[in-house]
Amino acid sequence: MINTDLSLYHITRPSILQEKAPLLIMFHGYGSDENDLFSFASELPEELFIISVRAPYPMHPYGNAWYAINFDADQRKWNDNEQATASRDLIARFIDEVTETYPIDKENISLLGFSQGAILSYAVALNYPEKVKNIIALSGYIYHDILPENLNEKDFSNLDFYCSHGSVDQVIPVDWARKTSPFLSDLKIKHNYSEFPVGHGVAPQNFYEFKDWLTRRIL
Repeated sequence: MINTDLSLYHITRPSILQEKAPLLIMFHGYGSDENDLFSFASELPEELFIISVRAPYPMHPYGNAWYAINFDADQRKWNDNEQATASRDLIARFIDEVTETYPIDKENISLLGFSQGAILSYAVALNYPEKVKNIIALSGYIYHDILPENLNEKDFSNLDFYCSHGSVDQVIPVDWARKTSPFLSDLKIKHNYSEFPVGHGVAPQNFYEFKDWLTRRIL
């Protein structure tokens, strides 16, 4: 069952600003938790109010997921669309909640997701473009089953994406990620796409590149 609480469990790093702080919300990957990406927080601009969220579906024996990934007899993966859609909408409601709870700038909200967290970040931005501004999508891809049917009718002019992938990613094929740039270009959405010679992870040069990209857009 989806977590029906109004709030997702999360941890925070307050901003040095007392009001109207730019907000960064972090979404971990499949099988991880809120502490994973939070390790980036100490290296990111002090002006950012940072929230790292735990996905709503507990896994056994540990970790959490935004939606189940199942394997059939032929070892082909398939995603639980119902859970993915529920998580997408839960995140959208969570954004509304934190803007009322913390001293942040509603017009300066960024999302950072890794792997499954990146997939959800894409989906939230493309379904609810009015809620966010910048999206950092690391080692993910566009999951079309949880996108709106009326994409061409939405206003994406405020969005800006930083997308990156490992060229030897063994979990999510780089070919899937390479479809992102033409997809965003067709929608006339601002974006950067980078590849790094790593597997399913974030290389140091990847971190410094997206840190610079984000800093130039929030301050």
